[in-house]
Amino acid sequence: MSEKNREGKRTARERLAEERAKQKSAEKRRRVLIVGASVVCVLGLAAVVGVVAANSGKDKEDSSGPVVAPSGAKGQDSLAIPVGKEGAGSTLVVWEDFRCPACKAFETAYRPTVHELTGSGKLKVEYHLATIIDGNMGGTGSRNAANAAACAQDAGKFPGYHDVLYENQPDETSDDYAENDKLLELAKQVDGLDTPAFRSCVEKGTHNSWVEKSAAAFRNGGFSGTPTVLLDGKNIYQDRTMTPAKLKQQVEAANKG
Repeated sequence: MSEKNREGKRTARERLAEERAKQKSAEKRRRVLIVGASVVCVLGLAAVVGVVAANSGKDKEDSSGPVVAPSGAKGQDSLAIPVGKEGAGSTLVVWEDFRCPACKAFETAYRPTVHELTGSGKLKVEYHLATIIDGNMGGTGSRNAANAAACAQDAGKFPGYHDVLYENQPDETSDDYAENDKLLELAKQVDGLDTPAFRSCVEKGTHNSWVEKSAAAFRNGGFSGTPTVLLDGKNIYQDRTMTPAKLKQQVEAANKG
């Protein structure tokens, strides 16, 4: 082989190597961008710490149609879905997004304790639904899942469906909950929820405008991210020492007082 041919092949190999290096660099930048947009979840002991920065712009909105609050919604503008006895000694206010991984982490760690306390009548929870991941990552899964959860509230099945949505939460970058078929399929895991009325509510987006009003309240509320968890007005999610046991202790103390 001539020196010229060898040089030509070497140059071709070098060009190929350079192209591969560029592709790897581009892929690395893409991964960094995805991770940078993701929820930060830190699990320390039994505590869960996570934050999603609120999107500076508005989430995707579809404000057509009247604002229809779900049955039994409470609070200002009927934006809170209550779970537990009205006369409970403590109130837990939770701002959450069904696409938010940090929200799922909080649910996984604290759900048994929250269920125990609401079941015993010591704690009332007020759930507020946000759509922060739709705004940060794109899509409509946060809104559609929140609408479906509001439809479940109409049917008296919110707690069960709420838990199922977190148990089956898709990857943050996947907008699976934008598909009504997925939301309807998950409803089959909650006894008595998969009814014509529920299906119609989900498919028509009956509570979409209500969800968007709730999302606006979150954006205007000065919150740093989801989940935001307030126990009797105090932000316990910012307390790095908080654990399910400590939450239970504080709730029981409030009920004795």
